[in-house]
Order: sequence, then C-alpha cells, then structure tokens
Amino acid sequence: MLPRSPPARNRPVASTKRVSMGAMSRVAAIQMSSGDDVAENLAAVDALVADAAADGCVMAVLPENFALMPKKSRDKAQHAETPGNGPIQAHLADCARRNRLWIVAGSLPLASPEEGRVYGASVVFDARGEVRAVYRKIHLFDVDLAAAGESYRESNSMYPGDEPVLVETPLGKLGLCICYDLRFPELFRHYVAGGAILFTVPAAFTAVTGEAHWHTLLRARAIENLSYVIAPGQTGMHPDGRSTYGHSLIVDPWGRVLAEREEGAGIVVAEIDASRVQSLRKEFPALDNRRLNQTV
Repeated sequence: MLPRSPPARNRPVASTKRVSMGAMSRVAAIQMSSGDDVAENLAAVDALVADAAADGCVMAVLPENFALMPKKSRDKAQHAETPGNGPIQAHLADCARRNRLWIVAGSLPLASPEEGRVYGASVVFDARGEVRAVYRKIHLFDVDLAAAGESYRESNSMYPGDEPVLVETPLGKLGLCICYDLRFPELFRHYVAGGAILFTVPAAFTAVTGEAHWHTLLRARAIENLSYVIAPGQTGMHPDGRSTYGHSLIVDPWGRVLAEREEGAGIVVAEIDASRVQSLRKEFPALDNRRLNQTV
C-alpha cells in the first residue's frame, strides 16, 4: 500500500524535526541569516557544514546568497568570481575537503557579460573539493507585491542564466534550481526527463511569499515528479530590509516533509533513498501516464 499523504495545510512543527528512514544517505539543508560581511557568513558556513558532517551527512546544501546579503543588491558585483576561481569558492572547496562531504553552494555571485550585474550561481563541490557543476539562476525575481508594499527587481543587479544543469552525486542524479525557479514546473520536468531523482532549491523567499506559497510549491514539485526536494532558506532580517521566511525543509517523493526548521540558523537532516524513488515511480506511474508534452 502506498503511504498516505498528510493534509495539505502546513502542520505546526518544532524548530527541528526528523523522520527516520533507515540506513540511507543523509543530507542536510542549511538555514542561515546572512548579512553583508562575507567573512562572517563564511565562518557561519564552516560551523554549520561541520555540524552536518558530524551528523553523518554526505551532502550539505546552502541557501541562496549564503555568502552575501548586502544592503544594496548591486554590491554583489564587488564580490563576483569566475567559475573555479575566487575566495568564496576556494573557501567552500576547502570546507568540502575538510568535512569530506559534497556541498551545493546555494548561490554565490559569478561574473556575467554585463558590468554591474552578476549571475546567481549554484556551485557543486564534491568531497575532494572539486567543482562538479555550475548552475546559473534562470528565472529572476521581478515582482511587485502591492498588498505588502514591496517591490523586487533582481534583473537590476543579476543576469539570467539559460541552461538547466544536472549532476551525478552520491545521492543520485540532481537537478539544480535557485529560489524563483521553483515556480516554473517545466524546469523540473526537464530534469526528470534527464533522470533526476532529487532537486535542490536554495532560496531567500520573502516572508510574504513564503507564508503563502513555500510549502505548497515545494511539496507540489516533489509529488508531481516523484522526487526528493532539498530546500534550504534564508531566515530573519537582512541589511537591505528584507525579511526572509526560513522554514528550510526536505520533502520526500510522496510529498511528506521529512525535516523542517522554522526559524534561526541551523541544519535539518533527512535520509535519501534512491530505491524509494524508483519503487514509487513503478507503483504510481504518473510520469509514464502523461499524454501531453511527452518530451519534457
């Protein structure tokens, strides 16, 4: 019998919760409250990744903008790096080697073709500190939230990527996404067609949009693709006056929230079982039953 889905409404949870699934690969979603001091943020990364390693994790996933949440968004350009080069990436490579785990560096600023704008890039390091993949955020957050009196224009300081990126990891084939990408299900379908069994969605969701949509969207992407979703977020207030939602979580292929941290910096841990994805896709063959857009 397939497991019963929990109610759609988010249930109250303690600061951190876990559901054990046996002897499988452990992964950590790292929640942060990053500011405008890169060195301070990277020191926080070191401590949190060490916690993940001590808990037996083979992978740690950092949130969007983990290294820098500046007062002015265009200040990110001052810290832009090129792929495989720069102090932020060197620090993460060393952190991965020291802790002997993979790191999905949620997003960091990479140089773009246009001066003053950067790519928001998710860089994947293996346990030897080698770069295995670089994904540049495709969808930029240009929205007006009239009811909340908030307006965002990521395109003023960021340059859009245009290529989905899949990477082989110890957990299985991983599809890389960043924050606003979550709202575009065709990207996730593309990854599933390429063999993905899990997605990472590092984010800095606003408090307003997070409360309304975060859990629903993450669980939907997991359910409709019968895949794991690992979603670390930023939390609290940041130098630009933005309040982020937190609620970092890990969702299984049936839509169950396996681990969640509501607020404050810390880690949440769950276990990933590739065989569970395959068995669910066989027992509940929704992906095979599609009749439209079979190419994605």
